[in-house]
Amino acid sequence: MTTKLIGVREFRQNVSALYVKAQKNNWRFVVLNRNQPIFMVEPLSKKDTVVEKLAADVAKARGEVKRGKIYDFEVICKKAGL
Repeated sequence: MTTKLIGVREFRQNVSALYVKAQKNNWRFVVLNRNQPIFMVEPLSKKDTVVEKLAADVAKARGEVKRGKIYDFEVICKKAGL
């Protein structure tokens, strides 16, 4: 992955175009403010987004269990039409 340095103003003004370039060329951007790095932006792969969604779903399910919202086997079968 190639790292490109970019100013915060340019980043703000061109975020859409930079997103396309990052995805297409596998670039990451280090955003600078007065020549000091303030954050890094890099494209997520499809695998990363799936893992993030799974982590969010697991956290949601754990919260439901804590609130007592659980389903037994019969209810799941009924909802699935089995």
